[in-house]
Amino acid sequence: MYSKEEKLSLLSEMVEFAKVDKELKEQEYNFILAVAAQLQITKEEIDALVEKEAKKKSLQPESQRILQFHRLILLMNVDQETSQVEIHKIKEIGLHMGLRTEAIDTVLEKMHDYPNKVIPPKELITIFTRFYN
Repeated sequence: MYSKEEKLSLLSEMVEFAKVDKELKEQEYNFILAVAAQLQITKEEIDALVEKEAKKKSLQPESQRILQFHRLILLMNVDQETSQVEIHKIKEIGLHMGLRTEAIDTVLEKMHDYPNKVIPPKELITIFTRFYN
């Protein structure tokens, strides 16, 4: 699935995104640790990423980029506070991933329709499918 370098790259991206508002909150850190555990990355490795980001790796195929975008949406909403800085940064990251602007904007709009802004994976796939077909 993912190489070790890819795992560290996407977790590093999550850490850097969590710090975009100048603070890595406990809820964000714990969420990143939970994702890291699923990817078999240790807490010590995450702590190292907090200090120094990993080299960026481009994710292929597109489904992996959409999954990472979903993780970032969940991370953004884990503390129930969404700043304009976070919205701007997540759009920037999504565009850098090669995701369509319309899909990104729709996800950011639709997330408000769900409890805790947790957009279900099936809805996320539906949105991206609509804009890519």
